[in-house]
Amino acid sequence: MPSTRLTYRRRQSYNTKSNNVRIVKTPGGKLRYLHIRKQGSAPKCGDCGTKLPGIPSLRPREYATISRPKKSVSRSYGGSRCANCVKDRIVRAFLIEEQKIVKKVLKESQQKKR
Repeated sequence: MPSTRLTYRRRQSYNTKSNNVRIVKTPGGKLRYLHIRKQGSAPKCGDCGTKLPGIPSLRPREYATISRPKKSVSRSYGGSRCANCVKDRIVRAFLIEEQKIVKKVLKESQQKKR
């Protein structure tokens, strides 16, 4: 029976989250540890915290290597906020502007009465 004892291939010798491995068989027929990279977490909306659809979940350094269109969505606040939050922001801004206009009109009508 072949030896099933395997040793880590890197300096870190403890079974930690960053030292995940799986056993693979090499073309030479030997068993060997293959180090697995950690899974990246998906980018989240800055307002509501939901995962942003259309953007891959990678490790932070891997975003430097992918192209710009893959990092964002073609919309205002593309890679930062989800569509619902952008819609809410637009509606809120519109309502605030409307409120300012109403206040202005009321103020003018009050001055005319005087």
